[in-house]
Amino acid sequence: MRSQRVGTIRALGTVSVVAGFMTALVTLTSDYNGLEPHILAVLLVLTGIGLRVEAAILDRGGQPPGM
Repeated sequence: MRSQRVGTIRALGTVSVVAGFMTALVTLTSDYNGLEPHILAVLLVLTGIGLRVEAAILDRGGQPPGM
């Protein structure tokens, strides 16, 4: 059960990181001058990194908070 959860968390983290970088890339290549897409991209990347770190900790045998 743990390995399935770790795989799911890791995949979700990867998707979030890729979505953040794609958002930044599309925004940089467009003529839009607002800050909102960049903030969204940063939040997606940070969330993805956090999820991947959590998956790595769980994979090494750590317990998540609240369990």
